Amino acid sequence: MSGVRILTVGESEGESRLDRFLKKRFPEITQGAIEKLCRTGQIRVDGGRVKASTHVLPGAEVRVPPLPKTEGGPPRRDAATIPGTDAEMIQAAVLWKDEHIIALNKPPGLPSQGGSGQGNRHVDGLTGALMFGFKDRPKLVHRLDKDTSGVLLLARTDRIARALSEAFRARTTRKIYWAAVAGMPNPKMGTIRFGLVKAPGHGRGGEGEKMIAIHPAKIGETEGAKRATTDYAVIDGLGTRAAWVALVPVTGRTHQLRAHMAEIGHPIAGDGKYGGSGQENLGDGWGAQLGGEISRKLHLHARSISFDHPITGKRITLTAPLPDHMKRTWATVGWSEGDAPADPFDEAEA
Repeated sequence: MSGVRILTVGESEGESRLDRFLKKRFPEITQGAIEKLCRTGQIRVDGGRVKASTHVLPGAEVRVPPLPKTEGGPPRRDAATIPGTDAEMIQAAVLWKDEHIIALNKPPGLPSQGGSGQGNRHVDGLTGALMFGFKDRPKLVHRLDKDTSGVLLLARTDRIARALSEAFRARTTRKIYWAAVAGMPNPKMGTIRFGLVKAPGHGRGGEGEKMIAIHPAKIGETEGAKRATTDYAVIDGLGTRAAWVALVPVTGRTHQLRAHMAEIGHPIAGDGKYGGSGQENLGDGWGAQLGGEISRKLHLHARSISFDHPITGKRITLTAPLPDHMKRTWATVGWSEGDAPADPFDEAEA
């Protein structure tokens, strides 16, 4: 890395420690190097001196100096070092692009960024294959969980990354997810307002991370709890056994959609972390496995995103096709993608 960089904290990257934020962006940097750069004032947040343990918030600007070349760990690969199959895979995932923004339909199972045991096979590590003649790698604006598929935005420049991050923070960007959940939510449209707090004692790199739902009345008295809001709407159902729901994360907490749906008794199909790894739910009990021919993979997909283009001002709406395992589930239960309104929460369409 040459020269000073200004990184903007994305919506889903916020409310985490500065050292963890930096390690996800730069897997090669060590804890000792981060602490030294903080002590000497070379790493700053919004212009101020910070500690490695400082929590960063969405929209914050992190100043990162040139990093030592001697740091251990795998560096981000340039296009020449990315295996051809990986380059083809990530290029095939491009949903839409212009000279400012690239949108991917991220496959399930591919992490957005590096972490414990991830190596270099993640979106951020493959951006060298997404330069398309530009001199700089595109930059992640937000993230999706490893097993969540769907629309993921990358910015070609720091300026566009800052503009899109601000749009996420100001909530002018609208994301709609699709999920198959166990059981039938009642009522069929509503808002979930349980707070979320990280469970103690899990992996230092977040690999064992799990969120615990907190009743809204107890958020203020629960240390570390953050308010979280999710809108949901049922699109179709399979009796009382399963439902096809649209989800809008009004806030952007870790695992928010998964934890919220499990908390109201309707875990997302295939979610072993929040819905039980083996429990089958046939409409009369608890569990995230629907049994039969239904895939045991997570059924959560970032279906669409709408945002104002930072340069043209035009409202852009992008829609991502379902991954194969969700297509098979939809076909098995008789749901049709074409039956869903573009925005199930729009009363004019509902």
